[in-house]
This record gives sequence, structure tokens and C-alpha cells, in this order.
Amino acid sequence: MPPLPEPREFACVLYTVRDHVAEITLDRPERRNALNPRAYREIEAAFRQAGADDGVRCIVVSGADPAFCSGEDVKEMMTGESRTAEPVARREPTPAAMAALDCEKPVIAAVNGAAVGWGMELALYADVRIASEKAVFAELFIKRGLICDVGGLLRLPALVGPAKAAELLFTGDAIDARAGALADRIAANPPLALRYMKEGLRRTAYGDPHEIGSWAIETIYRLFETEDHREGVRAFLEKRAPKFTGR
Repeated sequence: MPPLPEPREFACVLYTVRDHVAEITLDRPERRNALNPRAYREIEAAFRQAGADDGVRCIVVSGADPAFCSGEDVKEMMTGESRTAEPVARREPTPAAMAALDCEKPVIAAVNGAAVGWGMELALYADVRIASEKAVFAELFIKRGLICDVGGLLRLPALVGPAKAAELLFTGDAIDARAGALADRIAANPPLALRYMKEGLRRTAYGDPHEIGSWAIETIYRLFETEDHREGVRAFLEKRAPKFTGR
């Protein structure tokens, strides 16, 4: 893999640091901050940068209005073409997801609009989610013939309970939320204590994100080859109800 881009090279993400708070802003408003391969790599790079910067005590992830993140850019990434890769013993989890989950700094998702598909995943990777009245959350993967990434499998059940998580994952239904502000209050606290507080929460509240993430990506690659995935994408692009066949 080529080296990760530097913040000054970003084209899809804005990265700034102010008063010990790193702000990572998805910046493709014309596509409702939908993600393409470059955007994924810039998200990964931004979290790695913030995690390695001793001057950063808290991270805020947001999106340029009008959305937080509308998931993958369907026209660029989910056209139903084969994504078959060479067989491997174990497929690695999504690097951007691992960069967010492995980050030792507290992370806030400031959700200012739609957070759907991988956009909801990104919000789930945060320690705290602060939502505006315009925020909408949905794990839409099932409607595209796929499963969610590690956030929906690992974080969502811990946050809302297994039954509600199953409902959201099985239906792809959307939910609304409300807003607030926390970053400055967190950043005012001692950074070492914050780091170990987060480590304690991670050790006790969640399973192994690398193990779960690897399984999720392996399964997603298998589902990319199904007719139901291709039909889900075609139906979305053609603005019609999909007709799934189980193939």
C-alpha cells in the first residue's frame, strides 16, 4: 500500500487543530459527503495524524453541510461490478475503521445531517455522538444486499441493546436524533487520564474490533458477488423497489 496522504494533500477531508481539539470534516458536500477510496484513506490518515499528535486531546468528526456522511459513493464504488480479490487466509478489516477504533484520544461525532451506511458506521466509531435536529441515522447495508461493517456488529448492540440493533440492521430503517456540544469540556481534562479512561472503557465494553472487522469484510466481499447486491444497487440508481431473489 502507498503511504497515507498528509493533511495538506487531502482533497475530501478538512483537518484542523484548535485548542487541543482536532477537527476532521468530510468535505464532499456536492455528494453529501459520500465516500470514495480517496476519502476512506484520508479519514484513516486523519485519525492516525490526530492519534500521534501529543497536542491533540480530543477529536471531533463532522461533515460539511448538508450531511454528515451519506455512505459510500454509489456511482463510484457500488455499481455492482465484481470486487473479487485474490484468496487470502484472513482479510484485513477496513483501515479507516481500525484507525478510528484504535485511536487513544476521545472521539466525538458531531452529526449535522444524514449519517447512513458507512456514515452511521463512522458515527458509531466515536465515543460520543452529538446530533443536530437534522440528523438521521440508518444502517442501509441490508437494502444493498450487504452486511454492515464492524460498527454495526460491535458498537451498535452495546449502545442500543441486541434487540434494537437487530431491528435496525435487519430493516435498514432510519432514526432521528438531537444535538449538543462536548468537545471543549473533554479537552479541558488531563490527556493521560482521558487516554486511560478510554482504554478502560474499550477493554470492558467491547469485543475485539480486529477479529469482528476481519469477519465483516470477508463476508462483505462474498456478498459483493451476489445478484441481490447488484439488484439492490440497480434499484437504488433507478429509484425503484428492489426485487431480491436470495441469489
